[in-house]
This record gives sequence, structure tokens and C-alpha cells, in this order.
Amino acid sequence: MSSSSKYYLNYLDELESEAIYVLREVWAQFQNPVILFSGGKDSIVVTHLAKKAFHPSKIPFALMHVDTGHNFPETIKFRDDIIKELGVNLIVGSVQESIDEGRVAEEKGKNATRNALQITTLLDAIEANKIDCAIGGGRRDEEKARAKERFFSHRDDFGQWDPKNQRPELWNIFNGKYFEGEHFRAFPISNWTEMDVWNYIKRENIAIPSLYFAHEREVVWRQDAWIPNSEFLVLEDHEEIVTKKIRFRTLGDITITGGIESDADTLEKIADEVSGMRQTERGNRSDDKRSESAMEDRKRQGYF
Repeated sequence: MSSSSKYYLNYLDELESEAIYVLREVWAQFQNPVILFSGGKDSIVVTHLAKKAFHPSKIPFALMHVDTGHNFPETIKFRDDIIKELGVNLIVGSVQESIDEGRVAEEKGKNATRNALQITTLLDAIEANKIDCAIGGGRRDEEKARAKERFFSHRDDFGQWDPKNQRPELWNIFNGKYFEGEHFRAFPISNWTEMDVWNYIKRENIAIPSLYFAHEREVVWRQDAWIPNSEFLVLEDHEEIVTKKIRFRTLGDITITGGIESDADTLEKIADEVSGMRQTERGNRSDDKRSESAMEDRKRQGYF
């Protein structure tokens, strides 16, 4: 190559390189970080990036899952399979235990969810395991509250997030210093879009839960989305369970994750479908429809 030649990275290579840099900075600056693993595509991609960042060694982080007890069975199986494959530790924070211990109160009513209850369980698990940085798969394009995030997101000694009190990150210089009781969240794929994630999954041939692919499933139409039938679903008199070919763009509790009608049953078809969508992937999450600031309110209290 001549001295005048230039080497250009593919945009996915640039995003991958940035994320790997962030993950290595986490390992360099913190004593006991973990990856927040939900079994969704974003946390799967973060875990894959961690594999590449520390190859040929195994991932130096434990994986932490906040188990609400209302998960898709497919998600739990995928979680257990990947833990076995990677040979890493799994830390589970149980929302049901938080309820049983009186730490949180279960919501009531048709649209009850355990989503907000995860905050207490997560903060308790962080404190109990002395975790100083929790690595998440949040992306700025997902939702306006997440668009305010830094790569290194400071949390105070109550585990809370103040968007006006975050450290500058000029030239990707990260400041991970914290006082006793405080901790950080880190978001290596902050600059990725949903389309980037799918193109990367396709390029790297990353295994994902079958829920992301179109398949026949019993659902009910509620809050402008197809909510899966489950043991936790309480039907109203006017509601009817039907069978539709759907897939899920984002995974959360089975009680709040709405599917979309789709024929996309391959990664190529999913990428094509996403490229033409105009609604955010969290548009079918009923927990985000409670108010204009639902996500930010939860994040301020210590949510992911």
C-alpha cells in the first residue's frame, strides 16, 4: 500500500471498534463490572462484542439478569444456553423475591406490569454484589430519555440518574471515578441504530431468540399492539384471543411486549422490514405508553 493510500473502515466496523473500546475502558476503570443481560437482541450484541473485545480469553464480566417472573419462556431458555456456552457467572435478581420480602408492591389491574418493580431489584442486586458498573444495551435512537445518555452514565449513592449532572466525554475520554456507594452504567452501543443492530447480527451470524422471527402465536389486541396470550393475561369482556403470524421488535415482559404482524422469518427479511419502518421499536411496549416521560421517570429512579 502506497503512503498516499487510505484505509476506510466499513461503518459496522467503526461501530464495533467504538463499542469494543468502551468495553475495554470499563474493564480498565472499574473493579467489578457486569453485563445487564435481558435476552434481547441489544444485550446479546453487547455480549458478542465483549467476546471479541477480550478474545482469546473468556468474557471477564458476569452477566446479570433482573428476572421479573413474567418472562417469555424462550428468553429464559436462551439466557441459560448462552451462559452455558460462555462459561461465565450469572447473577439473577428476582422481582418475585422483592415482592415476597415487601420491598415492592405488585401492581393491580388489567395493565399491571412488573417493569417499574425491576428498579428496586436491580439496585439491590448491584449493592449486594458490590457492582461498580453495569453494562447495558441501551441505544440513543430508542427513546428520547436514552438519547441524553453518555457512554459512562453516573448514578448517585441512591442509584439515581441525573441527566444534568453527567460528565463530559470529549474525544471519547471517559471519567469513571466515583465516591463510595455510587456506581456507573455503561452503554457501548449508544451510537447504534436498530438497523445497525440487525445488520451486525446478520453479518456476524449471531444467534437470537426465535421471538424475533415471524411465527404463529395466540395474541390479543390491546393498546394498539398484539399482546401475547399467557397465564398472566386477564381478558376484558370485549377482548378475544386470536392466532396471528407475528414477531417482536423488542423483548420485555410477556405482559407488556406487543408484537407486529409480519412475514419476516429470516434475518434478511427482518432487516428489509426494519428499513421501511417509521415507528420506534419501543412503540409497542405498553410500559412506555403510560406517559410522555415514562422512560425518563424510571431512569431517574434507577432503571436501566
